[in-house]
Amino acid sequence: AVLALRAYQLVLSPWFGGACRFYPSCSEFAVQSVEKHGPGRGLRQTLRRLARCHPFSRGGLDLP
Repeated sequence: AVLALRAYQLVLSPWFGGACRFYPSCSEFAVQSVEKHGPGRGLRQTLRRLARCHPFSRGGLDLP
């Protein structure tokens, strides 16, 4: 799972312009979350984070 996320960061992420509202970025949050909590819980946390990433969100610091 981490390898797929790192591939996304290297290949696709530069095309999107780095407009994440949160720190760390959503993809880096996903990597940290999977490394810390494993793929099951890490994926659930990442999906919740992505659901909060919208124009009306304040964003800010959000650690896994």
